[in-house]
Amino acid sequence: MGIIRKKIDRELESFVLTNRTDVRVTILNYGATIASIEVPDSKGQIADVVLGHCDLKNYVGGRFYFGGTIGRYANRIARGRFVIDGKEYQVIANRNGDHLHGGAVGFDKKFWQASVDEGQQCPSLEFRLVSPDGEEGFPGTMDVKVIYSLTEDDELQIQYMAISDRPTVINLTNHSYFNLTGSAANSILDHVLMIDADEFTPINSLSFPTGEMVKVDGTPMDFRKPTRIGERIDSDYDQLKFAGGYDHNWVLNDFNGFVRKVATLYEPNSGRLMEVLTDQPGIQFYSGNYLDGSVKGKGNILISKRSGVCLECQHYPDSPNHTEFPSVVLKPGETYKQTTIYKFLAF
Repeated sequence: MGIIRKKIDRELESFVLTNRTDVRVTILNYGATIASIEVPDSKGQIADVVLGHCDLKNYVGGRFYFGGTIGRYANRIARGRFVIDGKEYQVIANRNGDHLHGGAVGFDKKFWQASVDEGQQCPSLEFRLVSPDGEEGFPGTMDVKVIYSLTEDDELQIQYMAISDRPTVINLTNHSYFNLTGSAANSILDHVLMIDADEFTPINSLSFPTGEMVKVDGTPMDFRKPTRIGERIDSDYDQLKFAGGYDHNWVLNDFNGFVRKVATLYEPNSGRLMEVLTDQPGIQFYSGNYLDGSVKGKGNILISKRSGVCLECQHYPDSPNHTEFPSVVLKPGETYKQTTIYKFLAF
């Protein structure tokens, strides 16, 4: 049990977290990125259950946000505009005139300062980044920390903290694509998903929230009981047509600021099960609709449509422009805190 640190090139470093059950998690200082999560199946066979590049050097400047820490604002901000205390801000509009995942050079495209703490029962890996005032158009100098820990219960714990010297907005998450079969050659359509949410935030044709919170009852968005992802993904339903599949935010039940189990993902052939726990109000379920086979992943396999699923714990998309959504404003003197846990089991 511990952390193995390795220099890849002049700036790039990898850190491998291990425990006594042979789980291994590789994290890079570039983007505070999860590059691999190796876990056993029901027969004890180890496989890597996240998509990514075959060469760690390819993460630098890579596409699709594989495993990256997303910020300052994960997900979308319409037209890249928002208002704080009566002042309008314009941030970088990097996707069809709108802001996505932190802008042109978000937190996933930065080298973070890393430090290792092996003095605890559960060794931890801390990454720190200082984002200057005005970066990507966001107000305030922001000091951000992301702490990864791997427990003996096969939990990958992610803790986020941030402070700012001016009022600003923040929404941090991790953008790992999971495939519990252990190979991008296999679709995720047979994975079985549960999301503990009675409502979701519908989108318009541009993939922005309408501001509503709509019941999942009687729709393909109902995952309150474990449901095969492919069962309804091609339904004649406008929300699925807008996104080319699932790429929506679910309004998680029992949001009270405390960590609780909000989702499970199960792959029947391997017997692998992943539980998702968080203290956040929402989860973005994305079924890999825009993966296009243009990137060669692990095992030299092209990463294609619906070969990975993202379960990103966060605040709702475009929250700065919807007062009816939980606030994402961070003020001086406050500390942003977020916890997400991915727990791995096999049956």
